[in-house]
Amino acid sequence: MEPQQRSPLLEVKGNLELKRPLVKAPSRLPLSGSRCKRRLDQMEDVLEPEKKRTRGLGTATKFATSHHRAPVVTTVPQTQGQTAAPKAPRKTGPRCSTAVATVLKSQKTVPTAPAQKPGTAAPPNLGGKKPSKRPGWDLKGQLCDLNAELKCYRERTQTLDQENQQLRDQLREAQQQATALGAERRTLEGELARVRAQAEQGQQELGNLSARVLELEERLGTQEGLVQELQKEQLGLQAERRELATRLEEQERRLQTSEAALAGSQAEVASLRQEAAAQATLLAERGERLHGLEMERRRLHNQLQELKGNIRVFCRVRPVLPGEPTPPPGFLLFPSGPAGPSDPPTHLSVLRCDERRGTLSGVPAPPTRHDFSFDRVFPPGSGQDEVFEEIAMLVQSALDGYPVCIFAYGQTGSGKTFTMEGGPAGDPQVEGLIPRALRHLFSIAHELSGQGWTYNFVASYVEIYNETVRDLLATGTRKGQGGECEIRRAGPGSEELTVTNARYVPVSCEKEVETLLLLARQNRAVARTAQNERSSRSHSVFQLQISGEHAGRGVQCAAPLNLVDLAGSERLDPGLALGPGERERLRETQAINSSLSTLGLVIMALSNKESHVPYRNSKLTYLLQNSLGGSAKMLMFVNISPLEENVSESLNSLRFASKVWLPPSPAPSGPLATGFLHPHPFCPSGQGTFIQKGLTMASHLQHTSI
Repeated sequence: MEPQQRSPLLEVKGNLELKRPLVKAPSRLPLSGSRCKRRLDQMEDVLEPEKKRTRGLGTATKFATSHHRAPVVTTVPQTQGQTAAPKAPRKTGPRCSTAVATVLKSQKTVPTAPAQKPGTAAPPNLGGKKPSKRPGWDLKGQLCDLNAELKCYRERTQTLDQENQQLRDQLREAQQQATALGAERRTLEGELARVRAQAEQGQQELGNLSARVLELEERLGTQEGLVQELQKEQLGLQAERRELATRLEEQERRLQTSEAALAGSQAEVASLRQEAAAQATLLAERGERLHGLEMERRRLHNQLQELKGNIRVFCRVRPVLPGEPTPPPGFLLFPSGPAGPSDPPTHLSVLRCDERRGTLSGVPAPPTRHDFSFDRVFPPGSGQDEVFEEIAMLVQSALDGYPVCIFAYGQTGSGKTFTMEGGPAGDPQVEGLIPRALRHLFSIAHELSGQGWTYNFVASYVEIYNETVRDLLATGTRKGQGGECEIRRAGPGSEELTVTNARYVPVSCEKEVETLLLLARQNRAVARTAQNERSSRSHSVFQLQISGEHAGRGVQCAAPLNLVDLAGSERLDPGLALGPGERERLRETQAINSSLSTLGLVIMALSNKESHVPYRNSKLTYLLQNSLGGSAKMLMFVNISPLEENVSESLNSLRFASKVWLPPSPAPSGPLATGFLHPHPFCPSGQGTFIQKGLTMASHLQHTSI
């Protein structure tokens, strides 16, 4: 009998383990999940003593005192779109039905035990009808009750499944209708947008047509007015036509007369053509003659400059500046020239009073007079225009193809930079030699362009500071990088010198030159000295490379123009206490005096026509060696101060200039050299730089060389 009693229990447990839903509508169950779980435990506790009692192993007291727990009814929620078909229970016979009914009934009521506490209520009936209480040993009755309830729940589940399936079908139909309505809505929206666009386009076309109608109406009015005007004009033209017909008849009569005169004019035209051909031949001959005269002018101009001296020295005395003491009368004397006061002065006398000298009687010694003679002396009242007028012909020589070098020498504060560069920008009266020389060159080049000459000008500006070459036109990160600039030959076997890493700027107008001078003035090395608040501590060299060509004649010329502002020349005081700043000034002064001494030696060697000229002893002379010898023209301005306190340095400058100055030599008696001397764009050893290319009038192209 034991297997028959365990079979219903095993079936119920199997259903619970497989989680077979007893009720498929969890929302309509009257019991919660926790209560179902407790009832399942109670059912197990009720069935366990029953099994023991059936087997003869349990007692009624133990069954009555067992702890009742509510069984757990596991429900599986149903998802949308799924239909859970109820599974038919297994057929287990009468005993199985009795056991299942007993188990299901334990979910509703708590089994009555002899030891049940008073006040404990049984759970409500799921069916709504309160059944009579069955004794705990009536398992068959309980199982029947559970089967009845299970049947009821299954019928209810089937009903709910059918309703759920209907709702799902309705939902599917509603979704299909919504999809169809959405597609229809999108179609209608697209059609509405198209209709709106067509309406807007129609409105726009309507506006355009309205504007077009207005425009056409306006044009129609204009055309009608024009038609009226044309009708009036037609009437006038008809009258004019009749008048022109009358004039035409008259012109035809005059034409016949003119044709008769034309025959006579054609003969005259033939005669004039012959005369024009003769004039063209004469013009070509005069062009040849003009070119020959220009070459002759260059030759004579060069000869005149050589007669004046290829090495010339000018002395300029600056005026007394505001705040400086007035020099004593007779301190500086400017004797008149041989032709009297109208002759420009060429002599200078300096009176020096030495208080350390005296006679035996104790009377101060009379002042010592020092006389100097130069090619030209400019008193303090001489202006910049007067100074440039004297060197304008020398600048012309550079345009003619001869190297020219102009120096400004003197102590600090004697006016060297003012002579070369000028005063404040914007004042044409104080412009220096550099801007005036370039303006003169640009003007002459423009005049010569009418004769077929074309000129190119390339400028560079460097300084030599402590025997180091620096580019004064450097900009940006290249400023102050003097170690990168070196003096090199332009190529193997070439005599041309160039400065590496230096800027060579083509110039064609005065404005470009002013910009370069301003940049160079900002980059130049200056320092405060005892003689000047802002003293130039380097030699600045402005080089203008001039190249000209006459394409029609096949003639070329090239020469450099060098304008050099030398550093201030001061003697060293051996008793001066030297600090850190003074040591730097001392090194600068030593380098300056060394290069100036080398320059004097080079000029003296050239004057004496020595075989060896020490160009390489200084960076300055090495850079300018092609512009110092041969037929090169060299001019030195010795600038001195008018103050008596600077008389010592002034005398030193004058003595230095006297060493390099030679009186003008007489005109050369030998034959003049012909042709051109060197093909390079720069003139090595100072030779002329004309290049002859197939000229026929050799008699007009003679040039001189030293």
